Amino acid sequence: MTHASDTQGGPVVVSKKGLPGWLDPVVRAVETVEPRQLSRFLPPESGAGRQSAVLILFGEGESGPELLLMERASSLRSHAGQPSFPGGALDPEDGDPKGDGPLRAALREAEEETGLDPSGVQLFGVLPKLYIPVSGFVVTPVLGWWREPTPVGVVDPNETARVFTVPVADLTDPDNRATTVHPSGHRGPAFLVESALVWGFTAGIIDRILHYAGWERPWDRDKQVPLDWRA
Repeated sequence: MTHASDTQGGPVVVSKKGLPGWLDPVVRAVETVEPRQLSRFLPPESGAGRQSAVLILFGEGESGPELLLMERASSLRSHAGQPSFPGGALDPEDGDPKGDGPLRAALREAEEETGLDPSGVQLFGVLPKLYIPVSGFVVTPVLGWWREPTPVGVVDPNETARVFTVPVADLTDPDNRATTVHPSGHRGPAFLVESALVWGFTAGIIDRILHYAGWERPWDRDKQVPLDWRA
């Protein structure tokens, strides 16, 4: 198996070999989910949009399975102060956007933003490309298993406010779930975890993964929180 450490040389390989059993439902969901089941916002048929990728990294902490998230710096022009997956736009050196370019970009951005060591990450799946209309990004969600965890934290305070992990048990807890209503009127799922409100694209992806992996628990969809919610 080719590990993520090979991103500087040969192709980056997606492998399901040796994953922990609790990830099996996620693997099955990734293999079967259709684009429309993830979002109503899909890339334009014209091919327009800026190619980007995010890393959805599952690890195993003291409280069991967890996800790696970060909070963007409040000074940024786009998505300021918003929790998100590590990720960003593809650079020319990442390679073919239709090949392993998104895999390379997801790992590179995660390393630049959180300081994680890509050699400890095993990529095991890729979700269909999605679209963020407000920014024009075409996003490839790349899923990984934190096979060998390494310390993470803020690398550049101008880009990132904090880096944190969230137990999957907290994400599935009905008390931590709510609905946000954007000024545009769009309603979407949200998570109130680690003193943060996770909403928008990131919350939508987490919501769909929990649902199609069979981890979702019934929650009150009428419970609304404002976008400026603070713990």
